[in-house]
Amino acid sequence: MRVVIAGGHGQIAQHLQKRLSARGDQPVGLVRNPDHVADLEDLGAQAVVLDLEQAKVDEVAAVVEGADAVVFAAGGGPGSGAARKETVDKGAAILLAEAAEKAGVRRYLMVSSMGTDQADPESDEIFQVYLRAKKAADDDLRGRDLDWTIIQPGRLTDAEGTGSVTLDPKAEPREIPRADVAHALVVALDQPATIGKQFSLLSGDQAIEQALGSA
Repeated sequence: MRVVIAGGHGQIAQHLQKRLSARGDQPVGLVRNPDHVADLEDLGAQAVVLDLEQAKVDEVAAVVEGADAVVFAAGGGPGSGAARKETVDKGAAILLAEAAEKAGVRRYLMVSSMGTDQADPESDEIFQVYLRAKKAADDDLRGRDLDWTIIQPGRLTDAEGTGSVTLDPKAEPREIPRADVAHALVVALDQPATIGKQFSLLSGDQAIEQALGSA
């Protein structure tokens, strides 16, 4: 399986590429910085230097053509301002969807965020801008003729993955290791039943395979 991952140097993406490579798949990470190419290659992934804030849809489509799936795991980053929430968290996600449609790649997995349905439409606070951008990208994806799955994790941590989650958005603690988000993405890729569905994802006591397989 060839899987093209936007935000290839991000922590979730690196966990994902390592998992995919280990089982014999062909992960392709999109990175903005050429200095990150070697890091991805060390994980067993192919790296493609492509700035999604500057690229045109035809450029992205040329990269994703022939892929079995695309994954949006990019983000403006915690230190970025409101403008990059719009250009990356929203704009780049929509660009990847347009490119997937153009290239005939139906499967699209989105790493979103919990709380998008509660975003304050008036607030200029950066986190609220971020939530609105993620919501706009999710809404756009739902309206497309693609085989989409939206994963909405809680607060991300660098703790070791447990392989267990809950899909209950009201569960506590409201956090999840990045490693478990990547694990869930791999399971979603393998589970056609996840197509056309959105999942909240928090640390819990149900095996990821069971949680997503029975959702």
